Amino acid sequence: MASNNQYELKEILSRFNINTDIEVYGNGHINDTYLCETAPRFILQKINTNVFNNPTDVMENIYNVTKHLSEKIKKAGGDADRETLTVIPTKNNEIYYKNSDGACFRMYKYIENSVSYDVAEDPKILCSAGRAFGKFQKMLSDFPAEKLHETIIDFHNTPIRVKQLETAIENNSANRLDNVKEEIEFAKRYAKYADKIVSEMALGTVPLRVTHNDTKLNNVLFDEKTNDGVCVIDLDTVMSGSLLYDFGDALRFGASSCVEDETDENKIWFDLEKFEQFAKGFLSEVKDCLTQKEIELLPVSALIMTYECGIRFLADYLNGDTYFKIHKENHNLDRARNQFKLVEDIESKFNDMAKIVAKYVNN
Repeated sequence: MASNNQYELKEILSRFNINTDIEVYGNGHINDTYLCETAPRFILQKINTNVFNNPTDVMENIYNVTKHLSEKIKKAGGDADRETLTVIPTKNNEIYYKNSDGACFRMYKYIENSVSYDVAEDPKILCSAGRAFGKFQKMLSDFPAEKLHETIIDFHNTPIRVKQLETAIENNSANRLDNVKEEIEFAKRYAKYADKIVSEMALGTVPLRVTHNDTKLNNVLFDEKTNDGVCVIDLDTVMSGSLLYDFGDALRFGASSCVEDETDENKIWFDLEKFEQFAKGFLSEVKDCLTQKEIELLPVSALIMTYECGIRFLADYLNGDTYFKIHKENHNLDRARNQFKLVEDIESKFNDMAKIVAKYVNN
């Protein structure tokens, strides 16, 4: 593969008018990432076109969003080179390079003196992450979201995910239906929440906004000295959608007491302290931008995103594990059960979550 060959990488770098040493960087699972040892330094990425089969749409979304962010940051007196990703054009002034084999490469400025975390051992890290994602939303609140390409169709359309589960049940292609009768009943029982966001979007009470769609903790870079959130990264899934998707998905994992394939039910719960820290940071940035319906649905969004993930794991188990990578027998079933336990616990804590949201909206 071209991206694994140093000579080919030198050729790729020349397309960006750079000649330097380069090394593998990071531990991402989707794109191949390299660090260019120049001054200043740059990140080169080979875009995974198996996952993102229309790289032009992906890169146009990223370029337009980061350009908007950069202008907002500069106007506020900030450092745009540090506070948002900066796309480096090729020497032909294109936003990415496609070689003769069809491999696609992009380049960003490297953000110095920053760190990322996979787990927030200190809940204050979640507050910083919430503030970073909230600031991302606030700065993009006037971006025309309808102009973004939908690079993954119906990505967070939960009613569509319910239909996909129903199809998986009907097909029973891996002959596993008898193993999951309780899980299917659970999924049917909680399907009443599935349309809570999309129905309000249809009414206009939940506005169409720019959404990140992958608000994991490790998609925020933090200042290595202060642990303040510096920059939101990994913008491949930036599309139009609901802010509630980003809030709920961040908490699906961020406020869980454990990893998503933990099988001991006694170790699985929704941590209200973590929820409060993230909500505190997030709302400090966006509370003045939100509609009343968005505020009302913030707690519910954590349940919906967790439920959606759970039924996707369950559908994949029924389909024979064709989408999510598995590392052990029944891995997707374990994940589904984990998410469903979390769903139950989130529902039981709605009142407490609503009080926390009100506290920081009215603060």
